[in-house]
Amino acid sequence: MLSYVRLEVRRTLRDGGYAVMGVVMPVAMYLLFTNLGVGGDADFRGDYAQYSMIGMAAYGALGAALAVGSGVAEDRGRGWLRQLRVTPLHPVQVVAGRALTAGVTVLPAITAVLTAGGLVNGVRLELWQWLAAGLLLWLGTLPFTLLGLGNGYALTGQATGVVSAACMMGLSVIGGLWIPAAAFPHWLREISRWTPTARFGDLGWSVLEHHGPGLGTVSVLAGWLLVFAGYAVLAYRRGARTV
Repeated sequence: MLSYVRLEVRRTLRDGGYAVMGVVMPVAMYLLFTNLGVGGDADFRGDYAQYSMIGMAAYGALGAALAVGSGVAEDRGRGWLRQLRVTPLHPVQVVAGRALTAGVTVLPAITAVLTAGGLVNGVRLELWQWLAAGLLLWLGTLPFTLLGLGNGYALTGQATGVVSAACMMGLSVIGGLWIPAAAFPHWLREISRWTPTARFGDLGWSVLEHHGPGLGTVSVLAGWLLVFAGYAVLAYRRGARTV
């Protein structure tokens, strides 16, 4: 299975679309949001640079996690999954291999934005905060990886790209990754609290406040993890009958 994971990681990292959408775009958006049209004093700009750094790192990781679905859908269309069924790999290993691939490919997105925050915007955190924020965001991508896998097994290649992009944009906006949820109307703030992306961002934002994620954040993310895992399993079973 490790050989399979290495193969998939190399395929993903060689994809120019992954580099642009998963790494370059989040960094560019972060620098744009934090250096153009941001008023207030130095303290406000510094706080906003930290908040946006976590939000854009989460946004990039979200995109990289969901992108695994497009690869799965393309492989279904090309007959690659059918070929894998005649290898010694168990179906569970194939799915786990894809999840591990996403676990590797989300790291550049997270690292690139955090690096831009420190080197370009002058964000200053303690060493444990840098490490904890990166680790928590990395672990927090698992529900979105399962969502991406479910899309890939349930939909065609073109439909997977459209649905994953819609999920990425919609969840990022409503979850407060682009604009702080505090600026939302009350009714939208209440909706945002229950989205997986808002709680995903909380994993990193809580570190900025010198404490770990609260029970509410962990509970909501765990609930979405179960929902997306069920979706991925059902989609895989359905896809197995059609390839």
